[in-house]
Amino acid sequence: MLDSHNSSRFIAAALAVSDDCIKVIGMDGSLQFMNEGGQRVMEVDDFSQFKGCYWPNFWEGQGNTDAVAALAEARAGRPARFTGFANTAKGTPRYWDVKVSPLFDDKGAVEGILSISRDITALKSFEDEQILLRNELAHRIKNILALVQAVASQTLKDDADMATAKPTFLSRLGALSRGHDILINAHHNPTQLRTLAEAVVAEHSAGRVLIDGPEIDLSAKCALALTLAFHELATNAFKYGALSNDTGIVSLTWKLNENADRPTLDLTWKETGGPEVFQPTRRGFGSRMIDKALSSYLGGTSRIDFDRDGLVFSLSAPVANLIEN
Repeated sequence: MLDSHNSSRFIAAALAVSDDCIKVIGMDGSLQFMNEGGQRVMEVDDFSQFKGCYWPNFWEGQGNTDAVAALAEARAGRPARFTGFANTAKGTPRYWDVKVSPLFDDKGAVEGILSISRDITALKSFEDEQILLRNELAHRIKNILALVQAVASQTLKDDADMATAKPTFLSRLGALSRGHDILINAHHNPTQLRTLAEAVVAEHSAGRVLIDGPEIDLSAKCALALTLAFHELATNAFKYGALSNDTGIVSLTWKLNENADRPTLDLTWKETGGPEVFQPTRRGFGSRMIDKALSSYLGGTSRIDFDRDGLVFSLSAPVANLIEN
């Protein structure tokens, strides 16, 4: 058993090492006491500068409203609890979980108020990050589903039987999957255009797609749209164009045009050394997808020219649109 002296020392030591900010507040809302541990987490060097201050004034906005309401509850003999932001004495923003309780005298009347504030800034940051990640995931899923719907609609619209349509559809889904893998591996940083281009064309190129251009950040939406575009271009080149023989070359280049009113990305896919190219009699999925989905997602203009020396795809899009979700 602890005697009264040792008990007082034990309580004082516990208050000193506690990371909770424990305060005694007068019935008028004035700050009367703050434990040593609380002064440490609140970055208070001299408590006398704060003693007697109206406690709710340490909070702003909704926090101030909640603190005033909590005091009213405690005066009425009821506990209260709220969370909110409040700066430390040195201006460091912190997020607190606050419990406010009445202190009763021997007759059961409220004679003071106890407030215990716990710093939960790290937990709040984690929760905010989880909300952000969930919203980002939902946004990405919507974009992916929209692209899958467009791929399915356009693929099955072509005059081809299922034996032909199925491998084509699965190939396009595979391209979307690879593009999504790149987005995931970016660890929430913007995807780089070069990284995307190299990954998508790698299975077709065998080192014959020459890639050159500055580093450009892409949002998830634009990255997935470009994934499909590069996949269609590479597949076409492999089947019919410059990559269908042993000598053809593809040059994929881009640059930033700073002279425009709005800086633009100017990108070119140019094929040379392949079979002679002829204007097709009908537009396939690739052309329709590039004209509609890609132009819409990037907010730019694109075109495909069937030069005799090789297919040329060109894209011009505002740089600002490339990172917009």
